[in-house]
Amino acid sequence: MSIRLLSSEVSSQIAAGEVVERPASVVKELTENALDAGAKNISISITDAGRTLIEVADDGHGIPSSELELAASRHATSKLVQSEDLFHIRTLGFRGEALASIGSVSQMTITSRVESAKEGARLKVDGGISGKVEKVGAPKGTVVRVENLFYNVPARLKFLKTDTTERRAIDSLVTRYALAYPAIRFKVTDGKQVTLQTAGDGDRRAILASLYGVDVARQMLEVMASEDGMTLTGFISPVSLTRSNRKEITFFINGRWVQEISLNSALLQAYHTLLMVGRYPLAALFLDMTPEDVDVNVHPTKAEVRFRAQDRVFSFVQRSARKALLAYTPVPAVSPQLWGGRRRDEELPGRQAGVDWSVAHDDKWKVESGQLSVSSEQSLVGGDDLPISNPQLPITDYRLPDPQSSFSTGVPLLRLIGQIGSTYLVAEGPDGLYLIDQHAAHERVLFEKLMAQHESKSIPSQSLLTPEIVTLPPGSSKVLTEQLPFLNRFGFEVEEFGTNTFQVRAMPVLFAGGSPAMALKALVEDFEEDESPLAAEVEARLAARVCKRLAVKAGQTLTPEEQRSLLNDLEACGSPRTCPHGRPTMIHLTVDMLERQFGRKGAR
Repeated sequence: MSIRLLSSEVSSQIAAGEVVERPASVVKELTENALDAGAKNISISITDAGRTLIEVADDGHGIPSSELELAASRHATSKLVQSEDLFHIRTLGFRGEALASIGSVSQMTITSRVESAKEGARLKVDGGISGKVEKVGAPKGTVVRVENLFYNVPARLKFLKTDTTERRAIDSLVTRYALAYPAIRFKVTDGKQVTLQTAGDGDRRAILASLYGVDVARQMLEVMASEDGMTLTGFISPVSLTRSNRKEITFFINGRWVQEISLNSALLQAYHTLLMVGRYPLAALFLDMTPEDVDVNVHPTKAEVRFRAQDRVFSFVQRSARKALLAYTPVPAVSPQLWGGRRRDEELPGRQAGVDWSVAHDDKWKVESGQLSVSSEQSLVGGDDLPISNPQLPITDYRLPDPQSSFSTGVPLLRLIGQIGSTYLVAEGPDGLYLIDQHAAHERVLFEKLMAQHESKSIPSQSLLTPEIVTLPPGSSKVLTEQLPFLNRFGFEVEEFGTNTFQVRAMPVLFAGGSPAMALKALVEDFEEDESPLAAEVEARLAARVCKRLAVKAGQTLTPEEQRSLLNDLEACGSPRTCPHGRPTMIHLTVDMLERQFGRKGAR
């Protein structure tokens, strides 16, 4: 085939593919244009998750009528004049591609008026083809109305996610910009419902409260640091407040939202050794630095950047976040009770400092604050009435219960010994010792009871004496709204109670004493983009999330009666070996292994 130049229509659609990936991309570009125009109020309206309509209105400087048609052309911008300006970029936009790209894959209408003009102007662009500029009455500022996105590229339309996912992406984007620009009033409307509205009073913590709730906002730690021309401000969560993914980590550089791996790594390094594996902090951090030290012209969407001195930036972010964590997180004092008081003036050899042992029976080695007991009548050393001489001996020959054994579908009858570390139950079986993870075990128990009640359509519910109010981020609020039928089927009584706010009036009796807020947040925290929240096939997955959040936690001391009850409930489960997420509930230490560890069968 012969070589030819592409038509302007085709080349515009190709360029649009780099800039406009989904409705949220349109909202991002138009919001950044409004910010560059000095807007103090930005109003965003969407219909059908942005497929049918996206409208962004601002009260910024506006576009002169003589330049309106030029503004919708490719590579037309007021923010760059010569190539050297690329190294001194202080605006969010500079490529001059946004309006042209959006107009090439939609039916776009731009209405704008500058303050000095008596009337405004309107331009319609249909699939990249511009009409004539018309004189119209309009307030100061600009309104960009984007209708029928991707109507002329149906293949792109088919690749969009569900409405819930696309709305979630838009809400997530706007909430980030609301945090970055607290002095600007943002309003987001989905149909007739207002999903986000900020006061524009400059108070970031107030915005955090409207997004995540007052309790979360109160816990967030403020970061303020300056060094070598760099300034870092914002908020990070304490080690007690985490998420199961990185979605709530947000970085802005010079007012621009970026997705930079090195910055995320620096933040996570600040939490090193402080968080459990698989848990991540919440963060909204704003890094300001000299424009010459950061290159934003490395990606069409301007979401990636390159630093001139990356190691220096990494170190600055890591140290600043770590300093805030240590400043707000006092070192816990060691309670004298953790060392254990001797009850009968008898020595407990090899005592490990800081280990919390519990008592299940009144026996020879009973310790007042302890969590594991060894009696003279029930010694673990093959019947010899001897104390434990070396409890720190490494045990390497442990195994999970054998799925091929005679107990593959259940567990043998176990005799409770006690609790260790406020995390694990210790029990004796006919073939050795069992260490049971109380959290995983309780997850399994709650899950099987809840699903059994659901199948029999008889989930008992208990009304709360005082209904609990729960506030969620806009994106999560949308997800939960669609999951309300699921909650009702599982014994919850939840209703909408204002913008992004819900009122919990009743919970299943099975979860009596649990936190309603934790139950609701469990349903939306790990929401996946390809997940249909109300589909019957995912009910078990959603139930498992709630059970995980409301199960007893590691570090929670249980009474002997609670320990026995949990053990009995686990024995009655149909699949007691794992929690609903596949994690093992127990580890089996065989008698043979114990004998070899104590040298009763020669060398190991």
